Amino acid sequence: MADIELAFGRGGLVVDLPDAAKPTVIRKRTLPVPADQSAAIEAALDNPIDVAALSELAAEARSACILICDITRPVPNGLFLRPLIERLVKAGVPLAGITVLVATGLHRPNLGDELAELVGDPWVLERVSVVNHYARDEAAHVDFGRTATRDVPVGLDRRFVEADIKIATGLVEPHFMAGWSGGRKVVAPGIARHDTIRTFHSARFMEDPGATSCNLDANPLHEEQLEIVRMLDGPVLALNTVIDEERRLCFASFGEILSSHMAAVDFVRDATSVPAPRRYRTVVTSAAGYPLDKTYYQTVKGMVTPIGVLAEGGDLIIVSECSEGVGSPEFRAAQERLVALGPEAFLATLMEKSLADIDEWQTEMQLKPMRVGRISLYAPGLPDADHAVTGVERIDDLPAAIAAAMDRQGDPEIAIIPEGPYVVPYCAAD
Repeated sequence: MADIELAFGRGGLVVDLPDAAKPTVIRKRTLPVPADQSAAIEAALDNPIDVAALSELAAEARSACILICDITRPVPNGLFLRPLIERLVKAGVPLAGITVLVATGLHRPNLGDELAELVGDPWVLERVSVVNHYARDEAAHVDFGRTATRDVPVGLDRRFVEADIKIATGLVEPHFMAGWSGGRKVVAPGIARHDTIRTFHSARFMEDPGATSCNLDANPLHEEQLEIVRMLDGPVLALNTVIDEERRLCFASFGEILSSHMAAVDFVRDATSVPAPRRYRTVVTSAAGYPLDKTYYQTVKGMVTPIGVLAEGGDLIIVSECSEGVGSPEFRAAQERLVALGPEAFLATLMEKSLADIDEWQTEMQLKPMRVGRISLYAPGLPDADHAVTGVERIDDLPAAIAAAMDRQGDPEIAIIPEGPYVVPYCAAD
């Protein structure tokens, strides 16, 4: 039996499968990689979608704010930040007027060496202001009132709102609530005030059947994000990227935030939404490796996306390095409540809230795979005290756990998803 490598930390994890296993490996379809990735960025910037050229838009501008995703997303910032900044400067925007803003949402800030890794280009750090968004700083946001459709309170980071040129950048990949990451999502929740984010993550959004991977139709999060973006003055631009399993740039689009985002979604949709011939009683997956698997908080994403191929009562086995442990103190508190109350009672505590407690929404998302089957986690570096709050089974020997699941399920056919949440499999027969 050939060994199979799963995304795990920075180096990957080779799985020694039992001899009796009959694996079906579910991967993204192969994406074309441009011979010159820098040229692909320049081509995207030269051909903006549904908006004038950046040189024209920035001709009278004195300030610009460029949003980048935080460290949890492997966005190739080092490829495109300098070209974007150089074009802005050539158009007349002074370097002192350009801000790169890390769209942290309610995640922790990225500082020091981590910030340098995130930006990916010392030239950028040396020449422009690179700062983090702090969602809990009320004074740092402009209040826009509430959305008309679902009454969401709206506050956005003042540095982006007041900039003459507004550019969101990011990675377009499946997202288990918003359908797809990137584009409008980098604005909200990326640089939104805490109450905007906590409303998005309340049970009335999270339990909506439209709030699911690879879906934008009647998705309440997506619809609210679009309404929020339209509250901003002037054009809101976006540079969207798509990468392959080896984190190489495959596609870039630039232009009006919705149109350019949809161009990237159209490019990647068929590659990441992958049909499988059946549902499986044993599914082995990952949390997508570094940087997504630094915490158990982010690991939950890898538990949700395989639901489409996990048989009722099946075994879901996930590997994650969890190098930073569980996650935030707020997430740990939510996990402790889940363990103490059980899934049904925990969900009942959420249903009446208009504002979710910070980070408890990820615990709510964990309920979705728990409703389908049994979850087991291989995270050998996770301390016992941290594993105790996960609410899932612990694995110390991965091959033995796979063999035990096959035996328990009475079925040697197993599904293996090496790239975890970056792939969304579904049963073609459903």
